[in-house]
Amino acid sequence: MAFRREKDDEEEGSTNIYQNLEKTSVLQETRAFNDTPVNPRKCIHILTKILYLINQGEQLGTREATECFFAMTKLFQSKDVVLRRMVYLGIKELSSIAEHVIIVTSSLTKDMTGKEDLYRAAAIRALCSITDNTMLQGVERYMKQCIVDKNVAVSCAALVSSLRLGTTAGDVVKRWANEAQEALNSDHIMVQYHALGLLYHIRKSDRLAVTKLVNKLTRNSMKSPYAVCMLIRIACKLIEEEDISADEMSESPMFTFIESCLRHKSEMVIYEAAHAIVNLKNTNARVLSPAFSILQLFCSSPKATLRFAAVRTLNKVAMTHPAAVTTCNLDLEGLIADSNRSVATLAITTLLKTGAESSVERLMKQISSFVAEISDEFKIVVVQAICSLCSKYPRKHTVLMNFLSGMLREEGGLEYKTSIVDTIITIIEENADAKESGLSHLCEFIEDCEHISLAVRILHLLGKEGPFANTPSKYIRFIYNRVILESPVVRAAAVAALAQFGASCPSLLNNILVLLSRCQMDPDDEVRDRATYYLHILQTKNQELYKHYIVERENCSVGLLEKALQDHLNGDCSQSFDISIVPKTTIVKEEIKDEAMLITNSKSPRLPKITPEEESATHLAQIPGIQALGTLHRTTRPIQLTESETEYTVQCVKHIFPSHIVFQFDCLNTLSDQLLENVRVELTLPEGFMIRDLIPCSKLLYNDLQTTFVIVEFPQDVNSSAATFGATLRFVVKDCDPSTGIPDSDDGYDDEYMLEDLEITVADQIQQTKKSNFQAVWDAADTEEWVEAEDTYSLSAVQTLQDAVNTIIKFLGLGPANLSEKVPEGAATHTLLCSGTFRGGAEILVRAKLALSEGVTMQLTVRTTDSDVAELVTAAIG
Repeated sequence: MAFRREKDDEEEGSTNIYQNLEKTSVLQETRAFNDTPVNPRKCIHILTKILYLINQGEQLGTREATECFFAMTKLFQSKDVVLRRMVYLGIKELSSIAEHVIIVTSSLTKDMTGKEDLYRAAAIRALCSITDNTMLQGVERYMKQCIVDKNVAVSCAALVSSLRLGTTAGDVVKRWANEAQEALNSDHIMVQYHALGLLYHIRKSDRLAVTKLVNKLTRNSMKSPYAVCMLIRIACKLIEEEDISADEMSESPMFTFIESCLRHKSEMVIYEAAHAIVNLKNTNARVLSPAFSILQLFCSSPKATLRFAAVRTLNKVAMTHPAAVTTCNLDLEGLIADSNRSVATLAITTLLKTGAESSVERLMKQISSFVAEISDEFKIVVVQAICSLCSKYPRKHTVLMNFLSGMLREEGGLEYKTSIVDTIITIIEENADAKESGLSHLCEFIEDCEHISLAVRILHLLGKEGPFANTPSKYIRFIYNRVILESPVVRAAAVAALAQFGASCPSLLNNILVLLSRCQMDPDDEVRDRATYYLHILQTKNQELYKHYIVERENCSVGLLEKALQDHLNGDCSQSFDISIVPKTTIVKEEIKDEAMLITNSKSPRLPKITPEEESATHLAQIPGIQALGTLHRTTRPIQLTESETEYTVQCVKHIFPSHIVFQFDCLNTLSDQLLENVRVELTLPEGFMIRDLIPCSKLLYNDLQTTFVIVEFPQDVNSSAATFGATLRFVVKDCDPSTGIPDSDDGYDDEYMLEDLEITVADQIQQTKKSNFQAVWDAADTEEWVEAEDTYSLSAVQTLQDAVNTIIKFLGLGPANLSEKVPEGAATHTLLCSGTFRGGAEILVRAKLALSEGVTMQLTVRTTDSDVAELVTAAIG
């Protein structure tokens, strides 16, 4: 009768007995650990509560954790197997919080080497979680024995624990390579897999050793499918590092091994090989054909996991190998009605990427039949695929926009609705014909929008694009409704949008002034202040004020603005602060590389985007004398000055200031028997450049990344600022003991290492900006204050308009007016509009008219506030 359950209990469902635990009361219960004799069942229940609290995110203080830990050690006197394993788990969880945890080392070592196999594996994991580098050598002998132990659980625990220790005590773990090699010969699949992982981690910095390992293992058939999958991944990495052509790749023994795995008896290995081949670089149709045949076969598998794996891989490579994926379209169409909605979603999104323009309507109908049944995560994947399709076939924007507007009206969370709004905004920016319908759909959406962030964003878009629509007056009603009906944040955004219409549409100015005057009576002070601010500016009817304070409101980088203000306060405050020297906020374009990854990560919190300049400003502030250089203008991407396999690797990051450039050289010493001192990079300077300071790295240990800096002043002549520098790495070498890193003697010898040449380009000196309405800014720049330069070029090195657009943006470093500047398919002409800011604050506007004939002809017009900069920009293309 004790197990009898009432019917009402069954209807209520299962409940979590731990959901209302309180940390304080649970910690008080640990007193039971001191009882003699120990009550195993009671103690197991208490340990379960502690582990539950920790895994639910409950924070234990150092003192609480230490007291709990020491109370837990009393439980070692019990021989109960379940209780002992719970103690091991508790030690692992508390080891990073509690103090003096090494006190249980001897007990764990005893269990690790004892006869009770049920204790040993868990004891190894717990011991490795509390052992530091100084104590690891004391248990090294036991770890080596456990790695080759006949008990599978013990061997696996030792191998995995060794792999984790490799990140903190790599030099000690390297000495266990022989034992790992012996474990690799085990007949158990998991031991073999973990042994290979440990061996690769030990040898991964030695390319020759890794190559020998792979060549040896590919000749012997490994029993573990997990180990074969890892071997495939290692082989792929080696192939990509060689950077060979498709013909050379097909003859490579590494590739031959991967291709042979397509005929393996394990489906896991077959899929891993196919996935690896289609993701290799420098491939051709002959190399890819067997892999796509396997994926096509998996699409019709009765196993849902294989269908999902195949269609996910096809979805990922659809943009890089569309022709090859097209051969699988019939199989993918058969998966649209798959009972597994994950498979169906990925199938339809793959078809959207590879399908022809004529099939768009049919695909949209098929999507609409099941889109309501899938979760928001998969709906987001569909929306992303529609966005790609609209970029590919801009003439189908009406069909796609209507489908998206229907999805907007359905129920859904913030992230789902945000993805739809993002897609509509992208279509509007890329396709002028879609602007009117897109804005109308968004206006209807904000009438019932419950998400403040989306309403604010749409109002901002209406203020930017609405004034330049065919009938701008029709959007006023939607915007002013927000002032009447919405929250203060939305009302403030609506006021700003109204001001945009007043500044850009003279015919609507009087009506806008009336509406803004009404907003001055708003109960919220932010709304009142904005209304008053814009009202006074609009009443001046001064176009210059409109431009700087309403139409073109470029936001400064907040982090760099704060730093510039601090520098100003610490310097000469008699001069007024010049905000024009602060770089504008760069637009960070997010790239979704894999829709399937989006499914799993859509719930994860998004970190705030940090520009490279903001990240570098804090780092550079530690350099003596850097404050005198002014505000950081731009930070470039790292460039490699050495091959990746060389003894010393160096990469360079260029930090551009108004009149100086700071070269940051990140140096790595890959030789364990050498210690480098006084490490610096000496530059061969072109004419006009001057070195102002050189900050060496005092000591460069093995495998330790350190930085050295060179500060160089630009020449006075702006046209000479694009140049090439020779670079040499110089240092003092001291031979040392590889295991300890201690030099054999205090004497060293000077040595040098030649690096690749460095370039300072025009693009390095320009910070990208994006004008909210480029045409209005371009027309306003037709004054005496601006300099205009114009020239015509024949671009012989490019064959298509898209290549020409990409080349111009790359060479000039300017930001296109549209965030993703794409040339419509089949177009014979195109106009590229882009803008930026040169170091020192000179604004640059560029209009490039491109025409396709026997090559690409370009008429380039540059407008800037500095004549020297205009000459430099036009010369960069020539």
